[in-house]
Amino acid sequence: MIRIRLERRLERHWWQTVLTPTLSVLAAFAAGAIFLAIKGFDPITVYRELFKASFTSTYGITDSLTIAVPLILTGLAAAVVFRMNLFNIGAEGQLYLGAIFGSWAGLALTDGLPTILGVAVVLIAGAVGGALWAAPAAVFKAYFGTSEIISTLMLTFIALYLMRYLIFGSNSYWRDPESANFPQGKKIPTSARFELFSDTRLHWGLAFAIAIALLIWVLIRFTSLGFDMNVVGSSDSAARYAGIPVRRTVIIALLISGALGGLAGATEVAGRAYALDPNGLELGLGFTGIVVAALARYNPFAIILVATFLGGLRNAGVALQGLPGDRVPVEVSLMLQGAILLFAIGGEIFSHHRLSISRANPAVVT
Repeated sequence: MIRIRLERRLERHWWQTVLTPTLSVLAAFAAGAIFLAIKGFDPITVYRELFKASFTSTYGITDSLTIAVPLILTGLAAAVVFRMNLFNIGAEGQLYLGAIFGSWAGLALTDGLPTILGVAVVLIAGAVGGALWAAPAAVFKAYFGTSEIISTLMLTFIALYLMRYLIFGSNSYWRDPESANFPQGKKIPTSARFELFSDTRLHWGLAFAIAIALLIWVLIRFTSLGFDMNVVGSSDSAARYAGIPVRRTVIIALLISGALGGLAGATEVAGRAYALDPNGLELGLGFTGIVVAALARYNPFAIILVATFLGGLRNAGVALQGLPGDRVPVEVSLMLQGAILLFAIGGEIFSHHRLSISRANPAVVT
């Protein structure tokens, strides 16, 4: 009788940290090539145009970086708690609440302020909104052991329909009363908007997101809270034995994660939409952050690179429809992101474990 099981590797080499995500991406593109070939498209042509549209022109690069800004923040939101074996799947909903809070603050509090203060008000409000939306899941996880996967995911759908209601279903403070034909959000003042780089769509939110990544790295590596988070992630029993307040650490970590998700929504308001824009925010940026975190292996600096790469994939989706012949579906870029996540998870499993195949004695098998 054949017995197949996973055995944990006793040691891992440094090169596996780079090789595993690289092979995951290559495997995802290979799987995508098979899909494209079955559908009658030339994979080489599609991939060449994909990278050409995203990374070979000034506008392509700047647009890819613009999309990368919220992905950096949602990737950090996932990575902070994933390191603790906590799984905040609700960064998407926290992004929506960050956009709701941030746009309200921009409309109500920033008129006449200097730009640096106006943008700061939007970002702070967005972080507060995201943290508040993560708070119920954090408390229930810490005190009742409730699955944060389920609670954060359920809260995401509540946030989605709340955002839609504020613009499409009511005459709320967020809705522009002059948009008679189609409901739209009220534009925030220019004092609450990130300044743009030259004549591109790229804004100073990119520098802000990179600075946040640096702060998260400092938090994890050099603070007592980061130490507590690492110990709790390794073993909550050992953390309790060492006197670390596990419940408090879990709550703080999930609140930080929620605040990062909220910041992603606030940067979209201050840097791109300039209003609460449900159609422009329902892009799965929070869920894509999970792919970013997994592929970057929770490293804040690697998250910047991976977010830029995936931002390029999203940016190229529309360009693929302009290829000669049959139009390549825009969903190809989303399919590649999903494939990357699946292969990244599989690669992570096999980087920590090896497949053991042995022959068991039937007499002792129960």
